Amino acid sequence: MNTSEHQKQFVAWTQEHGAILHHVVNGFAAGADRNDLLQEVMLAIWKSIPAYRNQAKPTTYLYRVCHNAALMWTRSEKNYRLRVECYSADAGTLSGPEPESTTGERLEQLYVAIHQLRPLDRSLMLMWLDGLSYREMAEILGLTESNIGIKISRIKSQLSQTLKGNHHEPH
Repeated sequence: MNTSEHQKQFVAWTQEHGAILHHVVNGFAAGADRNDLLQEVMLAIWKSIPAYRNQAKPTTYLYRVCHNAALMWTRSEKNYRLRVECYSADAGTLSGPEPESTTGERLEQLYVAIHQLRPLDRSLMLMWLDGLSYREMAEILGLTESNIGIKISRIKSQLSQTLKGNHHEPH
């Protein structure tokens, strides 16, 4: 694949399937971190294009690439923040993240609740919200369809409880 074809494929995928990127980024990051994660996801897509062999649908392939990039970013971000916190504690400062303002919009509440899920559960819920079949999710994540169904049922119940709790809490 030459550079021109590579670039055309990248532009086509990011334009046609931008919602996948948006959902994964919003599911794994909040606030300004969303921009950082979006860059990481787009870089992962760019790097993965030569490996795509048309053996899976582009959406399935992109979900896998985005999911893996988000998991790697989450791990590295967590390690970075731990190092910063240790450094701040050693330096005798009490710096921490500033509280984020809550918008009160249901979509933002949903993303916040999804963000609190374990990484695999986040990915499952984002794929479910995007309308992927259990078969597609199983293919992307390497699980069985029945396992997907059970997990989604439990996650929906957990999200429902979380959203009910968030709805009644004063902000």
